[in-house]
Amino acid sequence: MGCGVTKSNQFQRHAVKAIRAAVLIQQWYRQYVARMEMRRRYTWHIFQSIEYSGEQAQIKLYNFLGYLMDNFTPASDERNLISHIFRENEVCHDAEWERYFCYKNIEVPEIYSGPRLRFPLTAEQAVCLLEAFRNKKQLHSRYVLQLLLETWKLLRMLPNISRISTCHSKEITVCGDLHGQLEDLLLIFYKNGTPSLEKPYVFNGDFVDRGKDSMEILLILFAFLLVYPTEVHLNRGNHEDHLINLRYGFTKEVLSKYKMHGKRILKLLQKIFSWLPLAAVIDQKVLVLHGGISDSTDLGVLAKADRRAYVSALRPPKKKRRQRSSAGTSVDSDADDDWANRRLLRRRASLVFPKPAVSRDGFLNRSLRDFSDRIELGAEDEAERLGSFGAEREARASLDSLGSDGAKEEWKQILDLLWSDPMSQDGCIPNELRGGGCYWGPDVTRDFLSKHNMQLIVRSHECKQDGYEFCHDRKVLTLFSASNYYDVGSNRGAYVKLGPDLVPYVVQYQASSMTRELTAQQSVGQTERSALKVLREQLFSHKSDLIWAFKAFDSHNTGLISVTDWATAVEGVMRLGLPWRMLRSQLVGGKSGDGLIDYRQWFDQLAIKGANADHIDQSLLETLYRHRSTLETIFRIVDTNNSGFISPSDFRQTWKLLSVYLKMEITDEAISELTVAIDSNRDGAIDIDEFMEAFRLTDKKSRLERGRSMFMATAPDLSALDPDEHV
Repeated sequence: MGCGVTKSNQFQRHAVKAIRAAVLIQQWYRQYVARMEMRRRYTWHIFQSIEYSGEQAQIKLYNFLGYLMDNFTPASDERNLISHIFRENEVCHDAEWERYFCYKNIEVPEIYSGPRLRFPLTAEQAVCLLEAFRNKKQLHSRYVLQLLLETWKLLRMLPNISRISTCHSKEITVCGDLHGQLEDLLLIFYKNGTPSLEKPYVFNGDFVDRGKDSMEILLILFAFLLVYPTEVHLNRGNHEDHLINLRYGFTKEVLSKYKMHGKRILKLLQKIFSWLPLAAVIDQKVLVLHGGISDSTDLGVLAKADRRAYVSALRPPKKKRRQRSSAGTSVDSDADDDWANRRLLRRRASLVFPKPAVSRDGFLNRSLRDFSDRIELGAEDEAERLGSFGAEREARASLDSLGSDGAKEEWKQILDLLWSDPMSQDGCIPNELRGGGCYWGPDVTRDFLSKHNMQLIVRSHECKQDGYEFCHDRKVLTLFSASNYYDVGSNRGAYVKLGPDLVPYVVQYQASSMTRELTAQQSVGQTERSALKVLREQLFSHKSDLIWAFKAFDSHNTGLISVTDWATAVEGVMRLGLPWRMLRSQLVGGKSGDGLIDYRQWFDQLAIKGANADHIDQSLLETLYRHRSTLETIFRIVDTNNSGFISPSDFRQTWKLLSVYLKMEITDEAISELTVAIDSNRDGAIDIDEFMEAFRLTDKKSRLERGRSMFMATAPDLSALDPDEHV
């Protein structure tokens, strides 16, 4: 009996120990999961903040250039320099454009081993094209132009809003952003099947930019569209816009892949993008569009919109007038003179336009240099008005700018459709993070669905970690199909299948085999390292502002600052809402023995080093680095013939544009020094790509982690930071 009691006590003691151990393990695991989730969230926040900042910068730049177009005299050099990007309504009929895009004079050499297309295309040819791109082959420019021309002809016959029914098939597959990532499209087709009569697809915009295979994705989608015009539906996204393409890599990709005929291909793609349908409706109950809605979205207005007028949705189309040609025939032309005398349109809950710096009459005969002089002389108020395109300004709409209430409403609705994002609170407010469109709340969704007798909105436009996300009581589904978007392991991709019951069935995936080999900790760690690399770039690009902020806490000019003050100063400058104290050890070295941060030593480790750049003013180099994407965009705008080269005179004019945009003075001497540093072969031309690669951020002390650059073809590779490798 006694022995039995003893064994029972021992069992109880072991059970108690086991329970305590289990509790400790659970506590440790909860803490571990919490730490991993915190790391995952701030990593995601870094990437998204920088992504939206870039989009906002592009819109600000475009507003600035549009402002110059509307205010400078048509004969000014500055206006002529940028006028070609606003020539949206050319004095050509479709038949004339078709002759311009003619492919018949382009010969295909015998040695060409890529796919050869015959029209009308067949399903077998579309699949062969898919396989050719899988095997890294390139389609000849003759076939590219022929395929694009046939696509353009087809798109011109399609309505603004595609009407789709599930009664002819079991399921309709909807895909979100692909952003030039061919691996994702190939994986979708592998898992779900290629488009066919039994397998209809809706691709919801943003086919291009950032990834390296945007052209291949377009050609595949257009090929299947030509084969199955009633089963393949393509919606326009905010990146189907040649002005956005200038910044995010698609323009550069096309010109590098098709050096001989790239200019014609880009021009034809501008036409195609403007003819892409705006939305799709499935069974009258599910709306599929790229960005979102606003409190004024009306499908009736969108269905009647003249979508071809919006070569870029960032700027309302100009009012056209009828003129008599020299031959006496009537032609359409841009009313440039009339437009130059009109006021700028302002959108309360959409794209933000600048207030005029002075009256129109005051600008009419002024040059850019004249305006630069105003800034240099200290006209701070005017400079601020021109340079600041952000946030809160009073709505000031001009009905004359677009000719009618209907035209103004049409542009606002298209802009919102392409750029907007949902938010958790009720209401509809300007989308200031992106710089265009609006944020709309659950109440707006309910009202819209009730008004149009619908039950679900499927949209894309935002990268989600799981590839999808429901919000607004599951009435809005965000779908993103580009996996590993920010870096390998950063997010899954997803597509959704809708059957006759219209219940969404989401399929997730990751295209890279590398992600399947990583543990959760390894995946988070790799993405975190890449995000921190990008964040270091941003911190350095704000070096001057940060030093001023640090000195405000360093009253004795010791070069030392507490961690708390450092975190406060950094957040005050960067405004990213990140846990800076926790990130300090991963971002900053040079901590002294008493726990203070030596911020001078930290910045001394980072410097821009380029060929023949030692004698160039460091503040100018910092400006170059901070605004490198904006500068490259201006270069590509100035490069009117898309050659990849600009003349020294255009190079100087580019810097003058940038100096006004940034409200700073860049002297002719500094520009000349930059010209000499870049034009090393003395051929009298500036190679844009060489210029962007000429100055790199280097770390004299350590090598930062390697990782894929966030923005393909726009952000410099900052991973190789050995001073011996960069001179």
